[in-house]
Amino acid sequence: MDEEKNKIEKLCINNLRMLAADMVEKAKSGHPGMPMGAAAMAFILWTRFLRHNPGNPAWPNRDRFVLSAGHGSSLLYALLHLTGYDLPLEELKNFRQWASKTPGHPEFGHTTGVEVTTGPLGQGVANAVGMAIAERFLASYFNRPDYDIVDHYTYVIAGDGDLMEGVSHEAASLAGHLKLGRLICLYDDNHISIEGSTDMAFTEDRAGRFEAYQWHVQRVDDGNDTESLAEAIQAARAEKERPSLILVRTHIGYGSPNKQDSPSAHGEPLGAEEIRLTKENLGWPEDPFYIDKQVKDYFGRAVENGNSMEAEWQELFDSYAGSFSDLADEYRQWMKGYLPEGWDKYIPAFPADEKGMATRAASGMVLNAVAASMPNLIGGSADLAPSTKTIIKGAGDFGPGSYSGRNMRFGVREHGMGSILNGMSLHGGIIPYGATFLVFSDYMRPPIRMAAMMGLKIIYVFTHDSIGVGEDGPTHQPIEHLAVLRAIPGLTVIRPADANETAEAWRCAIGQVKGPTALILTRQNLPTLDRKTVSSAGKLPRGAYILFEAEGRKPDVILLASGSEVNLALEAAGKLQASGIAARVVSMPSWELFEAQPEEYRNKVLPPHIKARVAVEAGLTQGWHRYVGEGGKVVGIDHFGASAPAPVLFKEFGFTVDNIVVSALQTIDMTPCG
Repeated sequence: MDEEKNKIEKLCINNLRMLAADMVEKAKSGHPGMPMGAAAMAFILWTRFLRHNPGNPAWPNRDRFVLSAGHGSSLLYALLHLTGYDLPLEELKNFRQWASKTPGHPEFGHTTGVEVTTGPLGQGVANAVGMAIAERFLASYFNRPDYDIVDHYTYVIAGDGDLMEGVSHEAASLAGHLKLGRLICLYDDNHISIEGSTDMAFTEDRAGRFEAYQWHVQRVDDGNDTESLAEAIQAARAEKERPSLILVRTHIGYGSPNKQDSPSAHGEPLGAEEIRLTKENLGWPEDPFYIDKQVKDYFGRAVENGNSMEAEWQELFDSYAGSFSDLADEYRQWMKGYLPEGWDKYIPAFPADEKGMATRAASGMVLNAVAASMPNLIGGSADLAPSTKTIIKGAGDFGPGSYSGRNMRFGVREHGMGSILNGMSLHGGIIPYGATFLVFSDYMRPPIRMAAMMGLKIIYVFTHDSIGVGEDGPTHQPIEHLAVLRAIPGLTVIRPADANETAEAWRCAIGQVKGPTALILTRQNLPTLDRKTVSSAGKLPRGAYILFEAEGRKPDVILLASGSEVNLALEAAGKLQASGIAARVVSMPSWELFEAQPEEYRNKVLPPHIKARVAVEAGLTQGWHRYVGEGGKVVGIDHFGASAPAPVLFKEFGFTVDNIVVSALQTIDMTPCG
């Protein structure tokens, strides 16, 4: 290598190391070791290969970069600052402090240039798989001969923890099957975890595992050998049929005389004296947050290069728009997240029907109606599409040689599916959905939480929502799952009562709700309510609404219910009315939507002076007391289920009209007079 080039590259890499270490030292908190060890690979990737534009971080054809090892955030912040993103040096000095743009782990939407919130290990790898899927789907849909307007790579830097977590196994297995050749993972193979050497718990052949996943695998034995790193990345880019893993042997805390290759370098500041010794060892000035002018100039080229790359792409796109104007308009619309005009015009209205249908079946019909007008709606299930009714008919499967298919076959990989959906949404241009049985949402909670944190538009279709699962027994009957999902801030949970509420739930999830939505659907048939005698399902977006009450009378008691129990509440109201007691029935499909309503509306639906209230839901009673109050009752289930036909279980566990009536009478008796 040219001596002058070698010198400037070494300066740049050491500047990254020491900026990262200084951030952690000033904050007295953080992880200096990974950034110091991985600085060389990050430098080569960002300066020689990554196509990005600091002047327009949202340029749609940029390469995507995921720091799956999110604890190394100080490395990413140093890169963003030096390459010209809107992240001033002052923000680096405020690392991990209140209101700074440099939080402990990278946060999407908070810091310019951060593509995804990472930190929970392994998920970033799966997010990158989702981004690579989105790129291939969009390329298949929009590209035309001589017009590759969707043409970029997804890069991820991962550590030992990422590869230990099971979610990375699930995602990597699927990525290999799908032949996602534009996905490149650099593995920071530093042999150290928090407890000590990875040999204590992680001795498998990582390269062999990924080869078995059908990945293209390479090794770089010296993580500071910039030319070997560049050659490996170039070879990975040239591989079209397989995703790539590059195992890069690094040294955690590189340059620290006393902490290099030690566990303490992982999650502890080096300490003032060790910082001094490290800078001395690397020949670096002692001044904290020092940036060499040559380094600033070298990294600063990214701004001009980024503008040039985007301008070249824009010229191609303008020519494309001249030849394919409709496609170009559609591309702009998709990437901005706009919905096509009339996207919901085919959503069916269901006639009243005592026999009715399962809400999962109604959901499948609505999904297909919406998909007809929204070609960027893409998703699938964890090997349960026939049961969850989530196949888009005639749309084909997404897979090798057929990246235009809209049906994802995730396999039995719920955790991986959830994290991949996040990456698909983060990429932009598509609206993803994923499905499984509600009880298996347990496997998806980590990525659902991250989706809610990032405010991503994702639709989860969770079916088999209660003890109505029946004979499969307690292992498959969700009890606490509604409460768990409702506990996630930013997630909208909707449990519709019939086919028409299901239609409105889909309309709401796609067109009105910000962030992710979980649709909670039944296995068993539910009557399709006669909307001439009860309120319209169009009120669902308000979260709860007065479904029925005795005409001309003030209610003596309020019956609240969601999902399959709404019909039971209606029958109970009829029985109470025959006894001279007026009952108001409130359908409450979504707590989150209801809580977003003005207080005036909430008090209209649930007047504070009416203390006699009964909530009915075939799940955990937790949370319902906020709506029924001290004088109310909850007909729910606070224990696991049993194996038996669904009607038997509903009767044995108290989900009967008679039990609701008795509970209502008890609340009326307990209500103080006057």
